[in-house]
Order: sequence, then C-alpha cells, then structure tokens
Amino acid sequence: MSHETNSLTFLDPKVQQCPYPAYAQLQKENPIYKEPKTGFYIITRFEDVKTVLKNPDIFGSAPMMESTLVTDNIRKRKRDNDIYKAKGWVPGRSLPFRDEPEHRQMRAVFNKAFRPSRVKELDTFIQATAENLIDEFLSKGKCDWVRDFAIPLPLIIICHQMGAPEKDIWKIKEWTDAFFHRIGMMLPEEDSLDALDKIIEAQHYFQPIFERLRENPNDSFLSDLVHTIIKEWGRPLNDNELHASMMTDTFVGGSETTTNALGAGVMLLLENPNVWVQLKSNPEKYLTTFIEEIVRLESPVQGQYRFVREETVIGDTKLEKGATLIIRFGAANRDSEQFSCPETLDLDRPRAAAHLGFGMGNHHCLGATLARKELYWGFKILIDKIASIRLAPSQSEYDFHPHYLFRSLKSLEIEFETETS
Repeated sequence: MSHETNSLTFLDPKVQQCPYPAYAQLQKENPIYKEPKTGFYIITRFEDVKTVLKNPDIFGSAPMMESTLVTDNIRKRKRDNDIYKAKGWVPGRSLPFRDEPEHRQMRAVFNKAFRPSRVKELDTFIQATAENLIDEFLSKGKCDWVRDFAIPLPLIIICHQMGAPEKDIWKIKEWTDAFFHRIGMMLPEEDSLDALDKIIEAQHYFQPIFERLRENPNDSFLSDLVHTIIKEWGRPLNDNELHASMMTDTFVGGSETTTNALGAGVMLLLENPNVWVQLKSNPEKYLTTFIEEIVRLESPVQGQYRFVREETVIGDTKLEKGATLIIRFGAANRDSEQFSCPETLDLDRPRAAAHLGFGMGNHHCLGATLARKELYWGFKILIDKIASIRLAPSQSEYDFHPHYLFRSLKSLEIEFETETS
C-alpha cells in the first residue's frame, strides 16, 4: 500500500501491521525521511543505518535536551518521575540510553554475566525447557504457539538467570507487557498510567530480591549485577539503575525479542511450506541460516533511537544538532542494495548473518548469543517432534501488537501432526 510520502507515519496501526511496503517506498523516494507527526528522521537504507551505528560520537544513544523525543515529553517525564518517587524508584538510564564511556563501563558488568562460558552452561537447560514446553501440548495436535511456547521459553530462561521463581513468569509477563506497550508510543494516556503502576509493582517484587542478594550472594546473573563494582564508578549499580536494568536490559531485552522471533519463525514456515520441507530434510545444515533469516526478515526490534550530537550530513540530508533519528532495522534488513531477493526466505543465502537485526558496534545486542541458542533449541525441538504444521482455522489473519519500535505477534494458533502420530 503506497502512501503520500510526506504524510506517511509509523504511528499508523495499519502501517505497523505490515511496514515493509512503506520501507521499500521510503528507500526509493526518501531514505532519510522526516516523519511529520513526530519530527523524527526515519533512516531506512542499510548503509545509512550502518553509518549511524558505526559513529556513536556523532549519533548518540543518550537523549539530549534539544531532541524532539525529550522536548515533546518534558511534562510527561516530570509526571512519571513524580509517580516513581511517590510509589517506587525513579529508574536510572539503562544500557541502550547511555553513551561512552558510561555505556562501556556499565556494559562490562553485563558482558561478565553473559560471558560465553555461562551461556554454554545454559545449553542443556534451554534444550530441556523447550522439550518440556512442547511436550505439554504435543498430544493435543494444536496450540497457540505464542502463548504456549514463544512467551514462556525465554521468560523461563531469564527467570533462571535472575533467580526469580519459574511459577512467577505470567506475573512477570504482565509487567514486561506494561513496559513493552509503554515504550511503543501507542497507548492512550490513561492506559499509559496504568502500565506505569504495573512497572512499579515489578519494582516492589524485585527490590526484596536485590536486598537478599546483597546479604547472601549466589551464582545467579542478578547476583553479579547487584555485586559487581564498576571500577570507574567505584561502586556497583544502585537500586535505581538495577530497576532500569531489570526491565530494559534483562526481562524485556532478554525475552520480548526472542518471543517475537520465535513467533515470526513459525509464521514464516506457514507462509513458506517448501522451507519447512527443506529444513526438516537437514536441520543441521539449514537451521542456523533459518534463524538468521528470521531475524533479518522480521527484525523483532524494528527500530531504535539515536540523537544527533553535532550538525552532520547523511547522503544529501543535513541533520541538525539535537535531531532524533529512528534507525529502522526492519527496513535495512530488506534493502535490495544489500541483499539479493530481500523478501525471500532463503536457506542457502550466503553470509546470512550479515544483517543488522542484533545491531552492530558498541551497542550490539549483548544477549545475541543467548537469543540464538534459544531460537536454535526452540526450532530444533519443533522440527524433531512435529511432522507438519498448518494455520488453525481460528487464526484468520496475523495480528501484531500496535508498536512504534517492535514487531510482535499477538497470537499464532496452529494445528499439527506429530512424528509419531
């Protein structure tokens, strides 16, 4: 569906349901597009997105007072901070909104917690969790793949890492949903305040855990976050920073994106039955490429903010200091200048991991290794145990949550035959 270029907005729920025609239009007509409703510059071409990511000194991650994002929301930010102060803790800045050197210093704590040896130790647990979840609905011949598998798998893994009881995953999901929808720019004012109350509920759930860990450290990821001293700061993360990290860097960052990719992967298999046959014929050969193609084609994180530190130029477009950019991974990963047949799911695609779905540079996704591991076992168990899949008649269409930055299926009802049926 084509739009008048000067009126196109990614705040339009219809555009959000399938943004790819809009991306292709902008790449052709206006690759650095100033969105009229937000004042944000939408960056859609692969090379331009890469330029932004490779130059963090010019295109920063920490919001600037001059930026559209901040100036348009000063009243709401003050109101939110007053509510946080009265009821909970004002969140500190999380990793995605920090610039160097603070970002590097804080990220070192997460790099330690997400070190390859620790992720490798999780391998057996991830495999067993995926098997247990699929076994729960295998005999039924049907499931809501999002609700029954894509949501609980990464949440159980992150709860395991953070020392939260598995029985609490649906309570935690309510809180992560509140945060997810709040950053999506689509909630009415009243709903946004309700979501804020849920985030504060989460703070009161996690605060006693922080305090217990300070008294009695253990080998959990959260214990590392609570205790590791950031050398340059001379202290560990404080409560405000921990609360920000619990939502942005761990529970939302560590679950929502994987949930979205797991849902998108099965949707793509339903749309490409030939790929299902090819994947089942030799999973060891094709599964890794399939995972990269999911992340490229459906980009669970469609966009991220950047802020222009000094007046600069991309291509022929002058960007003023303080401008807010939205780098659109979902567009860059389908750029025909970078990928041949970009809309095709290709299990023989060379250099399949050359997408930007996990970002690049200093803000490259710190959980990318873990996410790939979760996706591997999620789809490996699916392929091993299920012979064929189809969309259930009750799922007449794919419906995505309204969101400015993420692409997330609401549900995915499927029917299937098992290998033993």
